[in-house]
Amino acid sequence: MRAHRTGFSMFGISLAVIVAFVGGAANTLFGVCGPFTDVAEDVFCPFVVEVFTLGITTGTSPTTYDPTSSVSRLQMAAFLSRSVDGVLKRGSRRAALGQFWTNQGGSQGVTTLASPVYVMSDGTDLWATNNTTGSVFRVRGGDGKLLETWTGATSAVGVLPVASHIYVTGYSNPSNLYHIDPSQPAGAVTTLSINLGAGANSIAFDGARFWTANAGVPGSVSIVTPGSLPWTTTTVTAGFSSPWGAVFDGAYVWVTDFNVGKLFKLDPNGAILQTVTVGSGPQVPVFDGTNIWVPNDFSASVTVVRASTGAVLATLTGNGLSGSAVAAFDGERILITNYLGSSISLFKAADMSPIGSWFTIGMNPYGACSDGISFWVALRGSGKLARF
Repeated sequence: MRAHRTGFSMFGISLAVIVAFVGGAANTLFGVCGPFTDVAEDVFCPFVVEVFTLGITTGTSPTTYDPTSSVSRLQMAAFLSRSVDGVLKRGSRRAALGQFWTNQGGSQGVTTLASPVYVMSDGTDLWATNNTTGSVFRVRGGDGKLLETWTGATSAVGVLPVASHIYVTGYSNPSNLYHIDPSQPAGAVTTLSINLGAGANSIAFDGARFWTANAGVPGSVSIVTPGSLPWTTTTVTAGFSSPWGAVFDGAYVWVTDFNVGKLFKLDPNGAILQTVTVGSGPQVPVFDGTNIWVPNDFSASVTVVRASTGAVLATLTGNGLSGSAVAAFDGERILITNYLGSSISLFKAADMSPIGSWFTIGMNPYGACSDGISFWVALRGSGKLARF
C-alpha cells in the first residue's frame, strides 16, 4: 500500500511513527535505509526496513518512502491487515515445516476407523470416538497410524484433550463422562460421572470444570467438578431445548441449541446470560480467539459471532455449505464439515472470505479438528479419519 499526501491524517500521526508501532524492534541501523533514499539513518529506519521486507508497505516508488506523509484510516487498515496476516503465516507450525499449501483436492491420507464421530487433537495424536462400539481411537498425527483402541466408553461421542488427559462423553440417558490416561496401556476407560443430562454430546473445559451440552429430553447443560469419584455433577435445564455444541472463549461457556436456532452465553452456574439468534439447526461451534463460528445444519450457513459482545458479524452462505455440522480452526483458517452435503468448506478466519470447498462423495464428514499443521475430519460414511 503506497502512502500518498492526499487523504487525511490519522490524528496527525506520520507514516514513520505508524511503522514504529506496527513494525518491531530491529538491531541494525542502515546508512541507506533498505531500498529507500529519503529515509534517514535514525531510530525509525529498522522499522521501515522490516515492514518493507514483510510486504506490509512498499513505499511510494522503488526508492522513495515519503516518510513524513500522513496515513489515512483506509491505509491504516491495509497496513494492520497485512501485519496480522504476515504474523499468522510466519508464526504457524505449517510455516515452520514449509507447508504453506491449501489442499486443492481429496484428502492427503486416511486411517480406517469404525464410524468415527468426533475427533480432537492433543497436539501430537488424534482421538476419535465411536458411539456404536463405545470405542476411543488414538491415531498418530505424524502418519495417521492407528496406535490404540480404548474400550468401555458406552455411546462415546464428545472428546476433549485437557492437560495430557482425554475426556469423553457417552450419549445415553443419563449420560456418562469418561477418562483416559494416555500414559497407561490401552484398555477400559475410567468412569468419572454417571449422571450427566440425557444425550451428552459436546464437551468444553473452563480451566476448572467440564461442561457438556446435552441434546436429549429434557435438553440441559451439565457442569462437572473434578474431585473424588464419582465427580460432582450439576445439571441445568432452565431455558434449554436441545443443546448441541459447547465452547469456552476464555471467559464464558457458550452452547448452541439445535431446536431453537440459538447460541447461549452462560454464567458460572449454567444460567443463560445472553441469547444470540443464529441459523436453523446450529451444531458444534469453534472459537478462533475473537469470534465464535456456528455451523447451521438446516440453513446451510455459518453465523460468525463476536464473543466479547454477542453481536452477529456475518451469516455466511455458499462456498459448499450444506448440512453444516462441525467447525474447526487452525490458527488461520476455519474448516466446516457439511455432513449432508458430503463436503468440507474453508474460510479465512481474519476476514471471513471463502477459500474453497471440496466434495467427499458418500463419506459424510462430521467431526473435525486441527493439530496446527493439518485438519483432520471424521468421515462417518466411509469409516475413515482423513487428513486435509
